[in-house]
Amino acid sequence: MPPIIIKFLSNDTFNTTKEELEFLENWIQNPENEQLFSDYIKMNAAIEKELKTYDIQKAEEKIMLHIKQEKNVFFRRKIKTVMKYAVAASVLLVVALTVFLNKESGSQFTEPIIINNTIQVGTDKAILTLENGEEITLVKGTSFQTPNATSNGEEIVYEKGASKDIAHNYLTIPRGGQYHIILADGTDVWLNSESQLKYPVAFSTGETRQVELVYGEAYFDVSSSTNHNGADFKVYHQKQEVQVLGTEFNIKAYKDETNIYTTLVEGKVAVSTKITNQILAPSQQSKVNIVRNTISVSNVEVNAEIAWINGKFILQQKTLKEIMKILSRWYDVEVIFNNKDLEEIRFEGVLSKNQDIEEILNNIKNFGVINNFEINNKTITLK
Repeated sequence: MPPIIIKFLSNDTFNTTKEELEFLENWIQNPENEQLFSDYIKMNAAIEKELKTYDIQKAEEKIMLHIKQEKNVFFRRKIKTVMKYAVAASVLLVVALTVFLNKESGSQFTEPIIINNTIQVGTDKAILTLENGEEITLVKGTSFQTPNATSNGEEIVYEKGASKDIAHNYLTIPRGGQYHIILADGTDVWLNSESQLKYPVAFSTGETRQVELVYGEAYFDVSSSTNHNGADFKVYHQKQEVQVLGTEFNIKAYKDETNIYTTLVEGKVAVSTKITNQILAPSQQSKVNIVRNTISVSNVEVNAEIAWINGKFILQQKTLKEIMKILSRWYDVEVIFNNKDLEEIRFEGVLSKNQDIEEILNNIKNFGVINNFEINNKTITLK
């Protein structure tokens, strides 16, 4: 059975023929495959919609329309996602078709090697460092209180107010963690795994409100300057500065990456480096290369960039290496590639942050991307 179905729906670049497109068209229209198609569409929640909103007939119509357009144009190019409104559905359809092709060809899946699976799904946890250097571990289900803040184990909330004497706290999120903080000015900050934020326990009246994303990823919903006597808000990083008046944006600045990404959701921000600055509009993302000292701006799919705060990973044309780096932070694991060629394979999908890692790896294996995987304590080996 030719691999045209998998390649077509996984956005791979390939040389296609009319015969191959007709094969895919016939497969979708075959009543014997209708249930398989329907089951896998229904298996996954849409990016922003509940399961009940799925329209199987509409999904099929979109694929058929795309096939007809491709047959009319008929030239070599990179196939875009067929169902833009349901990336997850298209990925799970690839799984379905992979199973179908293997069943037709009589091949058997190799069982994964599980020596000792100690990998846990990430959860709410953080380390709070007070101004005197004392460290407090914040964990889900355990409350804690300081003279100016309260934590219920899932978030920490600072008392509103201003002060002339500014003391700073640090909130550090380990691998396998996440946390929500409400600053003294009412600004909401969501911190992703392996991140650290430095911030004042109170802000000076009328002065610029300043925090520092030391490293990692954070989503900011900034309290408007109109609520603070016109005081603007700045987020510092060693290699850039973001200035805002009242807005929502995401900054990703991990220590092991050469780029800093700032994505604007609402409002307006100015991203500055030592040599230049850029004004971002909603749905734009700046990329600061800290090695070359360059900055560029592009339009992005915002929902994919900030999905992590809503409990999802939306993967759009990421390499397997990039995907495993994301997963390694959330599940606190080490990933080894037996075959380096696997690192550059790209595919799309939607993953829940509550999924067991073994389930995710089995799905990737079913895509045909890897032959097998092994879990030994907190080390994953892809083969």
